[in-house]
Amino acid sequence: MTKVLIAGESWVSESTHYKGFDSFTSVTFHTGVAPLRTALESSGIEVVYMPAHEVPEGFPMDVEALSAYDVVILSDIGANSILLHPDTWLRGKRTPNRLKALAEWVEAGGGLMMAGGYLSFQGFEGKAMFRGTVVDGVLPSIIEPWDDRVEAPEGIVPRVADTSHAILAGVGTEWPALLGYNRFRVKEDAVVIARVGDDPLLAVREVGKGRTLAWASDIGPHWCPDEFIAWPGYAALFSQAVRWLAKG
Repeated sequence: MTKVLIAGESWVSESTHYKGFDSFTSVTFHTGVAPLRTALESSGIEVVYMPAHEVPEGFPMDVEALSAYDVVILSDIGANSILLHPDTWLRGKRTPNRLKALAEWVEAGGGLMMAGGYLSFQGFEGKAMFRGTVVDGVLPSIIEPWDDRVEAPEGIVPRVADTSHAILAGVGTEWPALLGYNRFRVKEDAVVIARVGDDPLLAVREVGKGRTLAWASDIGPHWCPDEFIAWPGYAALFSQAVRWLAKG
């Protein structure tokens, strides 16, 4: 059975409530992984989910630990969360560079997907910070040095660029609209499978013995709206993407 680790795709929100003279705060925890997790598990793929607050300490430390998975999906989680283990950030100790381990694992045969979001690629105000890292080096994308978000609240309809690719088997060419994405260019040896306007939406690449995939939009709201999730092609698209990354 194909086994995938999804890292990220959660957040904590703090709100301040004002009632006349008095105020108080509340904190809530949210995840956006459910649509993708459901789609993958319903197609027989085993999913291990690591929410964003667990990533700094819990993300696999080396190639050996990563080898427990066929595919790793980074979704809305910045480079710092993987780089800065608490032993380094809080205690000043040397720890492995887990971005380097991730790239080495890909070269050895692993499958890596980065999904778009405010803390993916370069992200909101450039805070995701993947540009120039070794992960940037193995992805199909060329990550820009600035805030790379494109907001499209009116909706932007993807178009298929490579109908023959195995990831699109049975998906069809009529896709629902998306509401935004991360803008990037692609490396010379990457294959663009789908676009939004003139920009890549879905691109893949062979790297050493492994494979990588860049999906420029979200895997759930807000950029990937309910209409896209309910579309029958959603589950087929992402389950076939994971199986392609795992080489079947």
